[in-house]
Amino acid sequence: MALRIGDEAPSFTAQTTQGTINFHDWIGNGWAILFSHPKDFTPVCTTELGYMAGLKPQFEKRNCKVIGLSIDSVEDHGRWSRDIEETQGHAVNYPLIGDSDLKVAKLYDMIHPNAGGDAKGRTAQDNATIRSVFIIGPDKKVKAMLTYPMSSGRNFDEVLRLLDSIQLTAKHKVATPVNWKQGQDVIIVPSVSEEEARQRFPGGWKAPKPYMRTVPQPK
Repeated sequence: MALRIGDEAPSFTAQTTQGTINFHDWIGNGWAILFSHPKDFTPVCTTELGYMAGLKPQFEKRNCKVIGLSIDSVEDHGRWSRDIEETQGHAVNYPLIGDSDLKVAKLYDMIHPNAGGDAKGRTAQDNATIRSVFIIGPDKKVKAMLTYPMSSGRNFDEVLRLLDSIQLTAKHKVATPVNWKQGQDVIIVPSVSEEEARQRFPGGWKAPKPYMRTVPQPK
């Protein structure tokens, strides 16, 4: 069955470059980003893993852990990590899950359920659908999913922006408009009545249309 936003993120136990983890225990009471790769020693993913390592402190400020996955062994991940540091200028500073048996990839609906074979014998093209990002909340529910083709590098600045929006809207009864960034105005959600809106936003709001009520970003 396909994994959808709002579903519980499947838990699993797996070997990583930082030891064995149980996924839900590893997340703890915070947020998590799980992002996956079709194979080690692939060029686009090399750039992504390095960039994420540089961005990791920004996720930590938001109480969000980062974990990667690739369809190869932990040992191969270690060798690949050296290439990433050399070419991208950042050492991989978060765990990478070894998924040689495709167990986690199948659990997260990232690859055809009938896919099989040893990781050594599989190419990146065999694993082409495994280019996903999952944002998972403290309640262990999937809050967002992004899936990219192999030829297009992911925009992790956008993932960070998306996390900001999700965390803000989880705390306040607001939504974020197109291209929203931290500090910009937000939208009062339609389910909030006028009376409740006056209590929540005593400074008032702008309403170019009755269903479009914009206010400064809540603190």
